[in-house]
Amino acid sequence: MSRVHDAMRRAELLGGSGPAGGETPAGASASSVAEDAPRRLVTPDAGLIEQIQVVPFTPAPEALLIDHDRPQEAPSEEFRSLRTRLNHLQTLQPIHTVVVTSPSPAEGKSFAAANFAISESHLAGNMVLLVDFDFRRPVIHNLFQVERAPGATDFLLGNAPLAACLKRVAGTNLFLMTAGTSVKNPLELLSLQQVKGLFQDLPKWFNWVILDSPPLLFSADANLLGTLTDGTILVVRIGATTIDMVHRAMQSLCENNVLGIIVNGARAGELYSKYTYYYSKYGHEAKPEPEAEPAD
Repeated sequence: MSRVHDAMRRAELLGGSGPAGGETPAGASASSVAEDAPRRLVTPDAGLIEQIQVVPFTPAPEALLIDHDRPQEAPSEEFRSLRTRLNHLQTLQPIHTVVVTSPSPAEGKSFAAANFAISESHLAGNMVLLVDFDFRRPVIHNLFQVERAPGATDFLLGNAPLAACLKRVAGTNLFLMTAGTSVKNPLELLSLQQVKGLFQDLPKWFNWVILDSPPLLFSADANLLGTLTDGTILVVRIGATTIDMVHRAMQSLCENNVLGIIVNGARAGELYSKYTYYYSKYGHEAKPEPEAEPAD
C-alpha cells in the first residue's frame, strides 16, 4: 500500500482533472517488455464462433474508444503500454479473467475496460471478450452502440444460449457480452453457481476476459466478482479519488488479487504534460507515461 499511496500522492501533486468521467491509463513503456512475449493463445470452438452475430465497429462519438485505423491518436499508446505490462504478467501466472472497477462512479472504469480489451484484441490470435457485469448501470452497449439484450443476465438466467449473448466486432478478435435484460437484484444473480461456471468456461475460448463491474464502495458486486476471477484492476481519478477511498477499496478487496491501479484524469489540452503511474502486484512501478482522456 505504501507504493500505491506514493503514486497517488505524486499524481495529486501534478494537480488538475479533466471532465467528469475522464481518464487515462498507462503501464510500462512499450519497449520495456517485448510485445511478442510468449502468450497463451486460444483456439476457440469454431462451432460457437460461427453462431455469434458480427456487428460493425461504430463507437459512440463521446466514447473515445481506440480506433485501430488511427493508432497514433490518444489513448492508443497508453493502452498499448498497459497491454504490454499485463501480457508480461500473464506469462508469470495464469491470469485470464480480470475485473476492472473503481472506488466510486465517474472515475473511468468502463472507458479503461473497453480500451484495454480493444488494445488486447489488436494482437494477432489474441481472442478477447469484454463483458458488462455492471448490471446496475451498464454502459458497454452504449459505448459500442449495440443492443443491450440478450446479454449476460439472459444467459445466467437460462433465457438465451451463450452464442446468442455474444457479439463479435467485425474484422477483429474482440467479442462483446453486454449486460442483458435488467434484473431487480444483481447481487443475487451474481451469487448463482452459473456465474462461477461461466468464468471457468470462458478462458477455453478467450485469452482475456475483461469484466466491467460496479464501483467497489457502492455495492458488493465487484468484491464478489473479484473472488471468482483471476484479478482486479482498480481505476482511480486525479482530483476525484481520495487516498482514503483507495485504502477502503483495497481493504474491501483484501489486497490479495489486485493486479494494478490506473491513475487517470488529464485534460485533452494537457495530453503529454502530466504523467500516469501504474503499479503491479510484483512491486514494479512503471515509468511515467503521457496521459489520455475520458468516460466511464
